[in-house]
Amino acid sequence: MQTIQEVMTRDVQTISTQETVQRAAQLMDELNVGAIPVVDDGKLVGMVTDRDISVRSVAVGQDPTTTRVNDVMSTDVRTCTVDQSVEDVLAQMADVQIRRVPVLDGNGQIIGIVSLGDVVTKAPADVEQTLDEISTPSEPDRS
Repeated sequence: MQTIQEVMTRDVQTISTQETVQRAAQLMDELNVGAIPVVDDGKLVGMVTDRDISVRSVAVGQDPTTTRVNDVMSTDVRTCTVDQSVEDVLAQMADVQIRRVPVLDGNGQIIGIVSLGDVVTKAPADVEQTLDEISTPSEPDRS
């Protein structure tokens, strides 16, 4: 059984809840990523994605230089630990249609992130079904 520790990306860049949406977008550009874990006092409190920025901020006309990450981030974040199996985390990803999961230590500190890309390149696991389930269209959230 392969564990998350074997496939995760370490040294994850995070962003504060009080940073601007513009800074989050700049950081995504610099790191070539589409999501950044959001921390407050060292604890994971959310994730901000390029989609969060475009749909929750840009689409409603917010100023990216003054809008805070806290105002657009997703707060219902699924997490995992280093000792969980890749299979279990893939099932979780498929269940809620997400492509990346922050990895936390026993104190709730973020120590890594695992993405579908990590699993595809580092684990011989079959991710076809997971990718299919993640990519299945769901009803849009218009709230």
